[in-house]
Order: sequence, then C-alpha cells, then structure tokens
Amino acid sequence: MILKFIIFTIVALIIYKFVGGRFPELGSIRKKRTEKKQIEEDTLVECAKCSTFVTYKESIIVGGKAYCSKECAGF
Repeated sequence: MILKFIIFTIVALIIYKFVGGRFPELGSIRKKRTEKKQIEEDTLVECAKCSTFVTYKESIIVGGKAYCSKECAGF
C-alpha cells in the first residue's frame, strides 16, 4: 500500500515537471495575456535623443534605448 503511494507520487512529480512545473492554462487566461501584450505594444516610450514620445511598437530599440526614428538612432 505504501509502495503504491510512493510510486504514484513519483509518477505525479515526473508528469508535473514534464508540463513545465505548472498546470495547463485555460482559454480565458490566454486571452488576458494576449490583451496585456497588446497594451504593452501601445505603451508610449520616450526617445533617448529628442524626447519625443512614440509607441513601443513603432520605436527603434538600440542598446536598450528607444528611439523615435532612424535619424535619432544613428542609422
């Protein structure tokens, strides 16, 4: 009886690790993450050179800094 419990626990831990250490997500949680990602893309960031605000999606990231155009980024 105890041996069956130990084997079941080991198998359950292996399956838990196989799915990435978390339970599968439900559809509603995926939708919330998608909406959150879209909000992040629409976030305004300031150009490191001319201080103009542009959306993150339209900005040019160079060396961890956001620029509004290729001219400001130095291309």
